Amino acid sequence: MTEIVAYTLAGIILYLGSDWILVQIEKASGRKFEYRSLVFFVIILILAVSSFTVIRALSG
Repeated sequence: MTEIVAYTLAGIILYLGSDWILVQIEKASGRKFEYRSLVFFVIILILAVSSFTVIRALSG
């Protein structure tokens, strides 16, 4: 049960964090990306794989 809560919270945090990272990258470049959803997907994918590996290791 705690794994479900951990993964759900991680998903919410990853979604919000990925959006924030994308906005910061766009601000730094000075323009909105044409393929914004693809860039968002890559960011959230990298963060999800990393964080889910950590959650799995910590949960045993």
